[in-house]
Amino acid sequence: MSTEGITRRELLGRGSLLGGALAFPGLLGAEAAAASKPTPAATPATPAGVGLRIGPDIYESIGVRPIINARGTYTIISGSTMLPEVRAAMAAASQHYVHLDELAEAVGARLATLTGAEWGLVTCGCSAALQHATAACVAGGNPDLHVRIPNLSGFAKDEAIIPKHSRNVYDAALRAIGVRVVEVSTPAELEAALGPRTALVYILAGPNVDESPLNTKTIASLAQARGVPVLVDAAAEILTVPNVHLQNGATLVAYSGGKCLRGPQAAGLLLGRKDLVKAAWVHSAPHHGPSRALKVGKEEAIGMLMAVEMWMKRDHDAEWKTWTSWLDSVAKRVSTIDGVKTSVVQPIGLSNRMPSLKVLWDRKRFGLTGDAVVKTLWDTDPRVGVFSARGGGEDPDKTGVSVNPYMMAAGDEKVVADRLVAILSKPPRKDETPAPARPSADVSGPWDVRVEYAAGTSTHGFNLRQKDNDVDGAHRGDFVTRDVTGTIDGDNVRLRSALTESTGDAVSYTFTGKVTGDEMAGTLDMGEYLGGRWTAKRRASRRG
Repeated sequence: MSTEGITRRELLGRGSLLGGALAFPGLLGAEAAAASKPTPAATPATPAGVGLRIGPDIYESIGVRPIINARGTYTIISGSTMLPEVRAAMAAASQHYVHLDELAEAVGARLATLTGAEWGLVTCGCSAALQHATAACVAGGNPDLHVRIPNLSGFAKDEAIIPKHSRNVYDAALRAIGVRVVEVSTPAELEAALGPRTALVYILAGPNVDESPLNTKTIASLAQARGVPVLVDAAAEILTVPNVHLQNGATLVAYSGGKCLRGPQAAGLLLGRKDLVKAAWVHSAPHHGPSRALKVGKEEAIGMLMAVEMWMKRDHDAEWKTWTSWLDSVAKRVSTIDGVKTSVVQPIGLSNRMPSLKVLWDRKRFGLTGDAVVKTLWDTDPRVGVFSARGGGEDPDKTGVSVNPYMMAAGDEKVVADRLVAILSKPPRKDETPAPARPSADVSGPWDVRVEYAAGTSTHGFNLRQKDNDVDGAHRGDFVTRDVTGTIDGDNVRLRSALTESTGDAVSYTFTGKVTGDEMAGTLDMGEYLGGRWTAKRRASRRG
């Protein structure tokens, strides 16, 4: 997508599903608090006594705040809205019974006709498509093998090669089948890794691949020579016909259904080689075995098919013009504020493909950052989701926000403009952020840490080193030790550690609390894994 847009990988890399400093509100300091002044903080709606109501306030009726989505098709903010034709198709499908094997056969054939792929399959999301595709490459539809997954002991093929540029949290879908991941970084390493136990090569589509010597065409040429399938994860991309990934030599390609296609949020697509796509259906629900939980109902199957039918009919040029007009409207409003600069950024790549609007200002002059404005828009009403942005080129020191029109609805552009104008036209006083207070303690040394999760506890450890207000060291988790950094401001402590997505997982911990002598305690922010509490005691030194 655009250079100012946020990919799935970048979103997780920021350490929070809300992006940027929202994961660590304390890091915003005085600017965040000041940015909240123009609009009173919102309080969650109180669930109505009558319970769930059907209508425009369906979420408010149970105490949930809706969102004006100016970010994009991210699952955590519920993807996209279904097309009216999709809703109608699902409602019609829900009124009748059908045999799901027969339905899968008919839908597969129709998807092949529409997309030009050999065959198609509707799954319950792109992740499920990846999982079923991996099972197909490992077990080939053989029920004796299928029922043993994820125990691949005795299987002829049990390895998945993943280029380092494609390691990401979504490759957990492959690992769930039990395959051993083999990482490679160069064509030579890939060629050496391809062997009799290789079940497939997995690629996360995007600029990281396209701009790499280890791109899809190169990977496919080497894999095809060994008879190894290539699976491409194109979750957030637009659907190209003929399919660009299959044309580049991929064997299979997976998409999310509830993103640009505007199908059911709990649906996805697997397209590609007929025998493997059919085998993927064998490994999916309603058939029993490890993927029984990944069920697709008749409603999702028909709804997803209708979304693809509509993709072929939609006026994509008209949609683009509409998005551009919304951005122009926002830009015109906010540009009336002295010191605010706007520019439209065109997309790069196929993921979340749309134009986006950068709204930039001088941080010192306005007294607030883009992160602070993002937080204000999220925490107050009406709730608006945007991303923070930074200047570049001639404006390297500018801060701001990015408005993405992909999933906005008509009228949302006025709300977004009104909210931004309200905040930026009355920026907070440019008070100096107070210097951190002298630390009340030296937290250097080893600490035993108790973490309390939603259900259960764990014992971790810190080994810290403090210099003035800065703290660093190591955080020992249940299995992995990672670097930790942070600060101590008086008796207030904040420590952060993270596993990066390059490991195939993204796990962050932000410990916020107070130190009292040889003890620390407070709250824990774990990003997408929500929150908990923690306590720590200084480990007594042992004397010989």
